[in-house]
Amino acid sequence: MGKLLYLTHTRPDISFSVSHLSQFLCNPTDKHFEGAKMILRYITGSISIGIFMLASSDFKIKGYTDSDWEGCPDSRKYVSAYCFYLDNSLISLKRKKQQVVARSSAEVEYTDMALGAREAQWLIYLMHDLQIAHTQPIILYCDNQSTIHIASNPVFHERTKHIEVDCHTVKDQI
Repeated sequence: MGKLLYLTHTRPDISFSVSHLSQFLCNPTDKHFEGAKMILRYITGSISIGIFMLASSDFKIKGYTDSDWEGCPDSRKYVSAYCFYLDNSLISLKRKKQQVVARSSAEVEYTDMALGAREAQWLIYLMHDLQIAHTQPIILYCDNQSTIHIASNPVFHERTKHIEVDCHTVKDQI
């Protein structure tokens, strides 16, 4: 599993499966061993897949956020994810099971947008440190309509007070 975890840095397509299997290292079963063998068979069949960067890039960054509310069937904790592309090349990816159980899908999606906004800000700082000009705003995509409404509506309602800090974080970035 250690070698598979190392491989996830250049193979983001296996990161979720490997991280899920690594949760059971203390007490693995035959099903976990079969899952690890399936990952190895997938890697063998897809050797040429990896991160590819084009030399002629216009350095436009776009990001996507998504979450799986009650994503873990055992604990009902949600799984958050974001990814960022430089043109068509994946440059940043994170998928993580959170430590808390969320109260609503809007809360989960908005928290993910806040995490994505922080990652976008870090990418801007990184490009600045590398002396790469990035004059366009980073576009952050989200598929939850209530979250988009909360982000664009400056009025906080009674039901959204618990996510007010994340709302302010995203609004400051916008």
